[in-house]
Amino acid sequence: MNAKGLVHKYPDNVDTDVIIPARYLNSQNAKELAAHCMEDIDADFVKKVQPGDVMVGGWNFGCGSSREHAPLVIKTSGVSCVIAKSFARIFYRNAINIGLPILECEAASDGIAAGDEVAVDFDTGLITNLTKGESYQAQPFPPFIQEIISAGGLLPSIRQKGG
Repeated sequence: MNAKGLVHKYPDNVDTDVIIPARYLNSQNAKELAAHCMEDIDADFVKKVQPGDVMVGGWNFGCGSSREHAPLVIKTSGVSCVIAKSFARIFYRNAINIGLPILECEAASDGIAAGDEVAVDFDTGLITNLTKGESYQAQPFPPFIQEIISAGGLLPSIRQKGG
């Protein structure tokens, strides 16, 4: 599984209230929620994001509340992967549960700029900045987590296995 797209870059400590402001959580419709993804930090994100694009953050990406809506709206907006220096633990688990690929890589976060085009190989963890001609190595997920992400999340993965 691979991803390739343009980068939307954000700073350290992007919390779940910035990813999806709580004032919109009266809807359970993922598309309606995704229309407000990142709006408090980047009002133009939903106008700029294209299917396959990549989000890059700094330290502690996804901190704050434990709501699963945060990775869901990122995925629903079309983002194919999130790369950050580190993820808040609950965001990390929620991302896997809903099938949003995420990679921790400090060098990539430092080296990649907004608007760069990047390619990600999930099998190897290799992140290539096509704009700058640089590569960064992240730790790839073990095969069982790759299977969960490929299936579209934990529940679809269980269903595929007949559970």
